[in-house]
Amino acid sequence: MRVKQTFFVFILFSFLFFQTSYSQKYNAVDKTVSKYPDFGSTEELAEKIQKDFTSEYDKARAIYSWIALNIDYDFKAFLNPAQPKSFSYRTEAEKQKKIKQFNDEILQTTFKSRKGVCEGFTLLFSHLASLTGLKSQIIKGDSKNSLSDIGRKKSMTNHAWNMVLIAGKWRLIDATWGQGYYSQNKGRMIKDFSSVYFDTPPNYFFAKHFPESGTFLNTKLDKNAFLNGPLIYNELIEKDTEVLLPDSGLLEVKNGQKVTFRFKNISKSDQLYYLNKRNQPVKIENPKEKKGGLEFQVTFDKNIGQFITFYLNTNSLVSFKVVQK
Repeated sequence: MRVKQTFFVFILFSFLFFQTSYSQKYNAVDKTVSKYPDFGSTEELAEKIQKDFTSEYDKARAIYSWIALNIDYDFKAFLNPAQPKSFSYRTEAEKQKKIKQFNDEILQTTFKSRKGVCEGFTLLFSHLASLTGLKSQIIKGDSKNSLSDIGRKKSMTNHAWNMVLIAGKWRLIDATWGQGYYSQNKGRMIKDFSSVYFDTPPNYFFAKHFPESGTFLNTKLDKNAFLNGPLIYNELIEKDTEVLLPDSGLLEVKNGQKVTFRFKNISKSDQLYYLNKRNQPVKIENPKEKKGGLEFQVTFDKNIGQFITFYLNTNSLVSFKVVQK
């Protein structure tokens, strides 16, 4: 006698990332895709991509660009998530069939409505990748994109992204974050295409993402480094900057204590500063170019609040949490 079971499907919502936007030039693939007309089906879009691009890299980039340029993050759905759906099944084959039907419904709704949350973005990317002959995977896990995430005690599942196989190498993709960002000042999503989350180097990607498996290509990732590391922003990835010192995003300091910072690929000619708790810019004093980066000290006193964020020109670079002893 076969047993009837119930399977619950939960929709994943991306935690929104709060950051200062910056200008990002499109490459040749992006420019071509930006001129695409409306398509009546995903098959028509995939056929156009197949016609315009031959390499696996360009096809994957075209899919990423089309999604990031044309699909908006559904902020209302994020604030008012739908109730989890359930369905019954009797066999594993019936279960998988219904899951596929449910996922197809989500990706087609995302495609036709031109809006969705991370689940819709990732399912649509995976579907278009399949139609264009690419192999891809959907990865679920944790995302780190707000100040409150620095020093979190536990990881959670709140986001989803893709991996795509290009020339024998798995590349990391997050089209949800490529489409724009949430503006705290304006209280809404801002459409702002960024290529930072296409083929993102793993060291940057896993500073902001942590998979449920805790691994990447069978290599174990450091959960503590993810939870306790600083919050990095797009500008840091774009400029190939790296925080060399300190080695944690949690700064345990006494009043008047000096902390040494060292950032890779930044020079004294760059406009680097932080904001005090009155949101006033404070210029870095006596910086020294050292070991491929810029080294300087900050004195932590009552003028610095719970967090300290460094800016490069007008763009957020990296944030640390300040813990007063």
